[in-house]
Amino acid sequence: MSGADSLPDDLEGVRESLIEWYRRDHRDFPWRRTDDPYAILVSEVMSQQTQLERVEEAWAAFLERWPDAEALAAADRSAVVGFWTDHSLGYNNRAKYLHEAARQVGEEFGGEFPEEPDDLRELQGVGPYTANAVASFAFDNGDAVVDTNVKRVLYRAFDVPDDDSAFEETAGELMPAGESRVWNNAIMELGGVACRKTPRCDEAGCPWREWCRAYETGDFTAPDVPTQPTFEGSRRQKRGRAIRVLKEYDELPLDELGPRVRVDYGGETGEEWLRGLVSDLADDGLVEIEGDRVRLRR
Repeated sequence: MSGADSLPDDLEGVRESLIEWYRRDHRDFPWRRTDDPYAILVSEVMSQQTQLERVEEAWAAFLERWPDAEALAAADRSAVVGFWTDHSLGYNNRAKYLHEAARQVGEEFGGEFPEEPDDLRELQGVGPYTANAVASFAFDNGDAVVDTNVKRVLYRAFDVPDDDSAFEETAGELMPAGESRVWNNAIMELGGVACRKTPRCDEAGCPWREWCRAYETGDFTAPDVPTQPTFEGSRRQKRGRAIRVLKEYDELPLDELGPRVRVDYGGETGEEWLRGLVSDLADDGLVEIEGDRVRLRR
């Protein structure tokens, strides 16, 4: 049985109830009030590893500093990476990719964002999900979004098998034609507010309760979700700590920086390890290395 085979017969009722629920009351994130593809791309990249509530402040500050793709492309890459680090927005590569994507918009697309998902994927660091999200929310021109929240909703509500192709088929069948902006926002909101890991069906007024298999049976298991790498003790954490130490001291020799970055400095996590770490930071334009001394780049 394919995923779409498990959908209720009353598809129009399912669609209308969700859209009405979303329009009546939803979280009012600022990127939901714009159709600017640049602003939406920034929000999507920031949201990949950060809770939406925490993204709001960083998103507003980023757009104030670099209000459009042209401004971002003209920025020093180290400033963009530094902003990313300062706001704890996850892997710095995402900042570098966003900076490169802004350059591509200007040089390869004549300053205009592409509107089709396939064309958006030409931008550095933009994968299928992000391309589809930007196409949906900026141009109302996307396919059905399938993220972790959407998978959980479909798995519970309609007993869709835990299989990517089944999720994609079902999501595509459910989405009303030509309404990707409101639909994708609505179904992700359903997963983020009502059909969470611990469900809040009645509290959130889930509009799909009358059709939902999980609500009927009380079985709220969810599909397997890949585990995220642990931040505590990670290389990313140590990079951030090195930057914070150098902000305090401005410049330090390696043998003084090392113990301040990690308490177990020495041996396999000694100077060779530290040189690799600060070399990565230098490649990102965040620090400068001169002999055995490291300074924060100004």
